[in-house]
Amino acid sequence: MPSSVVANMEYDEKRKVLRITYTSGKVYDYLAVPQQAYDEMKAADSKGQYLNYSIKGKYRYKKVKAV
Repeated sequence: MPSSVVANMEYDEKRKVLRITYTSGKVYDYLAVPQQAYDEMKAADSKGQYLNYSIKGKYRYKKVKAV
């Protein structure tokens, strides 16, 4: 999953939480994200681009870890 923005991503199906670890080390949970959005992000050629256009601004989030 090479990306210049996203270091790692995990999805909790039960809670519908998408956890993104950025290459900067910051970690955010995006809330109420449907499985389909996670699957699309996994398949996207550019994880960062998908994140910017399809996740950010569409789902609530909370910061889990600051750098």
